[in-house]
Amino acid sequence: MSGERAALLKVSDLSVAYPGTGGGHVLEDVSFTVAEGERVALLGANGAGKSTLLLALLGIIEAHAGGIEIDGVLLEKKSLPLVRRKLGLLFQDPDDQLFMPTVYDDVVFGPRNQAENDGKAAEAGTEALIAEAADRMLAKLDILHLKDRMSHKLSGGEKRLAALASVLVTEPRMLLMDEPSAYLDPRARRRLFTLLGRLDEAFLVATHDLDLAQNLCGRCLLLHKGRLRADGPAKDIINDRSLLDECAL
Repeated sequence: MSGERAALLKVSDLSVAYPGTGGGHVLEDVSFTVAEGERVALLGANGAGKSTLLLALLGIIEAHAGGIEIDGVLLEKKSLPLVRRKLGLLFQDPDDQLFMPTVYDDVVFGPRNQAENDGKAAEAGTEALIAEAADRMLAKLDILHLKDRMSHKLSGGEKRLAALASVLVTEPRMLLMDEPSAYLDPRARRRLFTLLGRLDEAFLVATHDLDLAQNLCGRCLLLHKGRLRADGPAKDIINDRSLLDECAL
């Protein structure tokens, strides 16, 4: 159809099984697409398979069956580095993402690593370009004033935004987020919503936060016991009380 956005992420009949679980699947026959610029909420009770799905998209957990394609690249062993450049993952706990002495050090870590892998780290001007990119991203998220602060001394909301900056500065084609509003007080939560609403990147956000899903996402995927139970407009799924009750939400 005219005006349709191109599919950025395609997941086809994806199944994931963990070793030692008796052969049962954590995810089973999951299929969906995400278009360029689309914002999609991934809903489901604890144990539904949300985090497993995010990790499978990055190849951190190997699929038992099915396929994953991101921006035209099929996920397989030889394409892992390229796929991981196209997807940025924001962990549920920002302390798992911030490990350098200062916010600035954390934000430039990814671009420096990319430059090293590309053989450009020693080129004249590379470090200056990385520094400029870091400052732009910190300014975009309104946390440039935190640049020289020690990451472990930030508030929960500040840590979340610093972690987000460290992901976005690498310019992923799509952002994956695992419970980004967890542990935030109401003010930090509202600030996060505002900043996420400004992003141009497509994102898939695993969350229990129905307010986040309804306010930021046009569409929801609902997982239940490892299967895709529903896929549709966010307002329709979130307002379907019987469906949410059935899926323990």
